[in-house]
Amino acid sequence: MTSRTSSHFTLRRLTLMVGAALALCSTAALAEVKAKIGHAMPESHPQAAAMNKFAELATAYTKGNVKVQAYHGGSLGSDEKQLQAVQSGTQELYIGTLAPLSTRVKEVQVWDLPFMFQNEKEVYAVLDGASSKAIFQKIEPAGLVGLTWTGMGFRNLSNSKRSVNKLEDVAGLKIRVMANPVALDTWKTIGANAVPMAFAEVFPALEIKALDGQENPLVHMYSNKMQEVQKFISVTNHVYTPVALVASKKFWDTLSPADQAGIQKAATEAGLLQRKLLDEGDNDVVAKFKAAGVTMNTVSPAELARIQEKVKPVVAKFAPIIGEDFVKGFYAEIDKARAAK
Repeated sequence: MTSRTSSHFTLRRLTLMVGAALALCSTAALAEVKAKIGHAMPESHPQAAAMNKFAELATAYTKGNVKVQAYHGGSLGSDEKQLQAVQSGTQELYIGTLAPLSTRVKEVQVWDLPFMFQNEKEVYAVLDGASSKAIFQKIEPAGLVGLTWTGMGFRNLSNSKRSVNKLEDVAGLKIRVMANPVALDTWKTIGANAVPMAFAEVFPALEIKALDGQENPLVHMYSNKMQEVQKFISVTNHVYTPVALVASKKFWDTLSPADQAGIQKAATEAGLLQRKLLDEGDNDVVAKFKAAGVTMNTVSPAELARIQEKVKPVVAKFAPIIGEDFVKGFYAEIDKARAAK
């Protein structure tokens, strides 16, 4: 072999090696994906801790291929805006209420029907059951992939006017409610002046007395400093609010099956952690409210039965809208969990 031929062979070999190295770097760069998960809760809320854990686990379970960062406190926008961003693919992941989808996916409204559950055990059985899986299937055409359901807690009533001990005490109170038709009808039927409003606007509205009260889970209230603008909390447990961790389908479809499995595993584990943290938080939040000067009372079972009777027409009105068969199946899952005590 001549020196010229040898030099040409060496140059060609070097070119191939450099090309291969560049290809490997390019593949690695493509494999490493950055993903945002956003939600409305502040960093002091158990959901923030659970989402930090999700980000850590997702990165670990995908072996660094997907690097997830959590954004708390609505820094990426309201629930509605974040859901829209996830649907369009400009945000990869979201955890929160699916209520903004309720006009498109009627089954989402089932969670807003009042007085369905007696305890968290029943809730968690339904969250892990067929009805919740069916809702995830229903949201797929909206560009969303459901990963896991987790808890947010039973909703209770706070206000700045008076303790609510009976049905009549609600009359005339200007209460912020979630912007969905079931919640609006429920509170109007009870006698409140129901005002739909984005949660980010609630604290300032309470501060300037544009609202008298709001209804949310206790841990949610405390983390969002409701004790600074509300004098009374009445424990009613009228509705349980779940949240869903969902991915953008556009983002999801770019992932390998292995990375999808890693993110799914991380979501499941983080969802279970959130349930645990919320259950633990409920144990001491009442004492914290009392220490902050909030007057707390628990509405009696007899009075709750009166309220439940009052809102039966709301359930009857919305069951056909949500889907009679779906609602029956949902209640059947609750009954099954209740019977398993």
